[in-house]
Amino acid sequence: MRTLNYFLLAVANPAASETFYSGLLGVKPVENSPTFVLYVLPNGLKLGLWTKDEIEPKPLPVGGVEVTFSEADEAAVQATYADWSGKAKVLQEPVTMDFGFTFVVEDPDGHRLRVFAPPAGRR
Repeated sequence: MRTLNYFLLAVANPAASETFYSGLLGVKPVENSPTFVLYVLPNGLKLGLWTKDEIEPKPLPVGGVEVTFSEADEAAVQATYADWSGKAKVLQEPVTMDFGFTFVVEDPDGHRLRVFAPPAGRR
């Protein structure tokens, strides 16, 4: 079976994105070059940041996909919001929705980053 374990985001400036994501994620990249940055997160998921002008075929405009992070509970979502809201543009304040408690911020390139905790009965 195939494994989904890698997300690649097209970015305008990998150095600026590295500063942003290192601060947000609390980890340093395992690879960092002028055109590409790679993180390997503690759970094994890889997040790549590639200069949008180098990607072939050329990427589509940003905005149709969210990178989502799950938290254990509402308190953890609130703590992440307190941390991230000072580092990123807030698109959605913490709110309860059908799928759980959530908020959304935006990275420097307009990628949407959602944090949520599902309701206790749906974990």
